[in-house]
Amino acid sequence: MVDLKMERPQLSAEHGRLLRRVLAILCVLLAAWFAWSGWQQHRDESRRQGIQSARDASAEAIGAALKAEFTRMQAQLDKADVRQAVAAGDFANAGIRLAEGWDGADAARVFGPDLDSAYTVLTAEGAQAGGYGRLAALEAAIAQNAPVAWIVGDAGKPGVEVAAPLHADDDLVAVAAVRMPLTRVTAPIEQAPLPAGTYLALRQGSHSVLERGDDTLKGGAESLARKIAGSEWRIAAAVPDVAGGPFGLGAVGCWGAALAFLLLGAFASVAHKFQLRRKPAEAAEEVSEQTLAESLQAAPVAEPPPVPAAGVEPAAPAAGKVMIDAGIFRAYDIRGVVGQSLDAGIAELIGHAVGSVMQEQGLDDIVIGRDGRLSGPELTEGLVRGLRTAGRNVIDIGLAPTPLTYFGAYHLRAGSCISVTGSHNPPDYNGFKIVVGGETLSGDAITDLYARIAEDRLHTSDVQGRLEQRDINDDYIERVSSDVQIERPLKVVVDAGNGVAGELGPRVLEAIGAEVTPLYCEIDGTFPNHHPDPSEPHNLADLIQMVDRLDADLGIAFDGDGDRLGVVTRTGENIFPDRLLMLFAADVLERNPGAVIIFDVKCTGRLPGYILRHGGSPLMWKTGHSLIKGKMRETDAELAGEMSGHFFFKERWYGFDDGIYAAARLLEILAMHPEGPGEALAALPDGMSTPEIKVDAPEGNPHAFVDAFREKASFEGARLSTIDGLRVDWPDGWGLVRASNTTPVLVLRFDADSQDALKRIQSEFRTQLLAVRPDLKLPF
Repeated sequence: MVDLKMERPQLSAEHGRLLRRVLAILCVLLAAWFAWSGWQQHRDESRRQGIQSARDASAEAIGAALKAEFTRMQAQLDKADVRQAVAAGDFANAGIRLAEGWDGADAARVFGPDLDSAYTVLTAEGAQAGGYGRLAALEAAIAQNAPVAWIVGDAGKPGVEVAAPLHADDDLVAVAAVRMPLTRVTAPIEQAPLPAGTYLALRQGSHSVLERGDDTLKGGAESLARKIAGSEWRIAAAVPDVAGGPFGLGAVGCWGAALAFLLLGAFASVAHKFQLRRKPAEAAEEVSEQTLAESLQAAPVAEPPPVPAAGVEPAAPAAGKVMIDAGIFRAYDIRGVVGQSLDAGIAELIGHAVGSVMQEQGLDDIVIGRDGRLSGPELTEGLVRGLRTAGRNVIDIGLAPTPLTYFGAYHLRAGSCISVTGSHNPPDYNGFKIVVGGETLSGDAITDLYARIAEDRLHTSDVQGRLEQRDINDDYIERVSSDVQIERPLKVVVDAGNGVAGELGPRVLEAIGAEVTPLYCEIDGTFPNHHPDPSEPHNLADLIQMVDRLDADLGIAFDGDGDRLGVVTRTGENIFPDRLLMLFAADVLERNPGAVIIFDVKCTGRLPGYILRHGGSPLMWKTGHSLIKGKMRETDAELAGEMSGHFFFKERWYGFDDGIYAAARLLEILAMHPEGPGEALAALPDGMSTPEIKVDAPEGNPHAFVDAFREKASFEGARLSTIDGLRVDWPDGWGLVRASNTTPVLVLRFDADSQDALKRIQSEFRTQLLAVRPDLKLPF
């Protein structure tokens, strides 16, 4: 072997030139990066200023136009011929006189202050003719005692409904409404100059009336929204997300850094001209005696990373016994089969991911509770480990219904919580319902947890978080009983299905004054008596029998984690949750006229009219507890409910779904009815309806089937809604098919005014469903 001595002076000069060249290139690249970031920041700021200017100008112009219409409405109502017609009770003539001389006014009508005739006429017109919208405007004008404006549909051509009360000697004598062209409020938006790549929209509630620009930005447009004075409308705006400059620098800072790196690179490229030569003796002292061959032998050789075979996806990170399955990260929560897709190792990684999200938001404390499933303690232990690894302080409240865990987040001022629960799923399932900073995680926020784990974007704290055990059962009971006390004792049977609400539920109802007989209230994670899902009628059979045997006033059923409610009467009737929501809505609206009431797509078509008649604003939305809670925050709704039995009270409560509190509020209302609970519930509007019908999805993919059904189905003479699945409304009933977000099934429901109408609607759906998939097994 030839022993090549490394001569330091020559090699050092070579290394020096190479290092200077690398440094110069690196500086040029960094300068380009900072310059590009600066340009991006500058462009973003210009677009942001441009869209904000367009938004503000549009909002001011629409507000001015609206004020002018309100002034004109009052002037028209003050006309002598209008007031004479109202005084004579000739409301039809008053409507004709109201529109005379008013440019653009159409469909002017005047109604008596009780609105009885309005409900008769306008509910017959229905939603397609804007009848419901006009009713809502009339109710709002009375509630606010001032002119209001709503955008309503009219056979596919929306218009602006202006409504106002008419007084005589301080007494309300009539309410008037006039339809104006939509262009009165949309023209400013249509004419506004929009910077390229931005988005602008006029919104009423969750509906975008007019959109301009890049509609892919609409999901984040509320962050730049501005309310329009004198209305419930707002102008929403958005610009593309641009990452902040390096180290948080703005445009000027980025450009300054780019210049600095350019100068540094230039200096590095010419620095050799200023270097002093070292003396040979000084250089010789530093000569290494190591040969090149010895150097190569001593240096460790890095093994190249394995290259996956073509077409093979890299494996997800493993934890415990199983690998992470992306399928457990669902629309509303995380849920999987213990031992297959979920174990303590997975729970630890999920806790670590949640703790990392909390760390980014500056949140320190989190409450943990678990249901009665056998896997609960093990999963909770793993979850707590992960959270503490991220430096979060954990307050473990032990066995707890999900609403108690939610309550703990408020009561203990943590703001965040996780309920370890499989809800109403079989015993081998478990999962996590997660709240961070008061917001229930859903959709992208859930899938982001998986991405954090898969990409190893997890925060590990230098100091492990604290762990504390607390019992807050008595605090919850005291809070509910201080809010609710029933006027007279009611005899109720409570069936918890051996779920975790079996202990707390009866105690709460006893504390508010009820006489409670427990049924299957021993907590047992194997659910030995029946499945804890009150939305399935066959699970209520034992409860109906016990209510009859004891001659009780009512039967109450909770699901596995206590966030859903089922109700049966003394006569054995199952009161579906959409009818219970009517009762709750009427009660809430007595104290909160005009409040928004949210219901999901599975609820009866009689519910919106019932809410309107009681002075509320009905809003249909997607199914899912986290989606409903998000919409409640957006609309500031006082109450919401789902056909599955979730009820969300913001009035007097915290806005989360709580089956136990809902049961207490139900008993409070029913105890005030002297005729008895059964008669009070029977008085609610009813028709012919089915419970939720669950059908196994082809290939286990309900979303793919629903997408295909939406594309191919054709229903003549009906109104279609694609908020969540496909809901088809006729004047005498409706049908729905949607994809479950928790299990691989299709969820269907039908509701009609008569048995014949119900059969017809089911038949039409059957024909359309089988046209998409002939082998689909349908139970109707």
